[in-house]
Amino acid sequence: MEYRLLGRSGLKVSTLTLGTMTFGGGGVFQKTGSTDVAGARRQIDMCLDAGVNFYDTADVYSTGLSEEIVGEAIEGRRDRLLIATKARFPMSEDGNDRGLSRHHLVRACEASLKRLKTDHIDLYQCHQWDGQTPLEETLRALDDLVEAGKVRYVGVSNFSGWHLMKALGIAEREGFVRPVAQQIHYTLQARDAENELLPIAVDQGVGILVWSPLAGGLLSGKYRRGKPEPEGTRRAAEWSEPPVYDFEKLYDIVEVLAEIAKGRGVSAAQVSLAWLLARPGVASVIVGARTDEQLADNLKAAELTLSQEEVDRLEEASRPNLMYPYWHQRNTASDRLSQADLALIKPYLSK
Repeated sequence: MEYRLLGRSGLKVSTLTLGTMTFGGGGVFQKTGSTDVAGARRQIDMCLDAGVNFYDTADVYSTGLSEEIVGEAIEGRRDRLLIATKARFPMSEDGNDRGLSRHHLVRACEASLKRLKTDHIDLYQCHQWDGQTPLEETLRALDDLVEAGKVRYVGVSNFSGWHLMKALGIAEREGFVRPVAQQIHYTLQARDAENELLPIAVDQGVGILVWSPLAGGLLSGKYRRGKPEPEGTRRAAEWSEPPVYDFEKLYDIVEVLAEIAKGRGVSAAQVSLAWLLARPGVASVIVGARTDEQLADNLKAAELTLSQEEVDRLEEASRPNLMYPYWHQRNTASDRLSQADLALIKPYLSK
């Protein structure tokens, strides 16, 4: 297992993180899985044996049940791992029991600490943007939680580029704790994050944590052109993330994944994960699984390095068209591009 610095911090995290959205199976999250405490202990054992030191959850997963299960499963070995959790989404019908206000963040953090049975959270993340709370209020609340010793590092999730840059600017201006990580959706099927979030990661030192790296199973190799949709999957349970706008292109990507996987004697899922681990700014990829077998397969991705020829084949199948102003920068500014610019534009320079 490789360990990488998390953004512009001194914290080293394993390149694979165990995601626990499948723990609990309460409410809508039953569509993703229903791992109980015994199953969680078993999966955490597997991850610890593989060298995984990072574990990600959120208060909204099964309305706190995922955090409770994590707390039970890590009891007696808290010092062996890093815990990340998130807050923002509604936890009740109370209009203040949501968002990124000081009121909600402080209460949510204290509730997560109790469920996790720990005295601190290693990475506390804003789970989604809140356009009604001033960022100064949010960042001050996070800063106070760090000062109180309840949180070690802070991050954001599902922020746009301008949201993240605004947060970084306010943190620098006011002397607040600086986000060290951004948890984002990024896959061969959905490369939108390359337009702003990857360059920000490189330029500003905000490490990328990738959620749903197999696109909800779409890149696992189970979904193939002309074949029935597999049973027992998230999509079969009508889980709608991520959206697919072009199934023909998706199938083209999966065909290349399957060919590379067959040639290497590995799974298509491992190839998908290995591609992500080689992308600029990526600190860790969050993997979760309904079954121990799926988890064991995903963990093997840490040992896989793709050749340049394999990367080029995946690029050809998945690369989107450059958006403006990036195509103009490629055409007219390629003599003076930074490493952050090249995080997006470099693969297009040979076209």
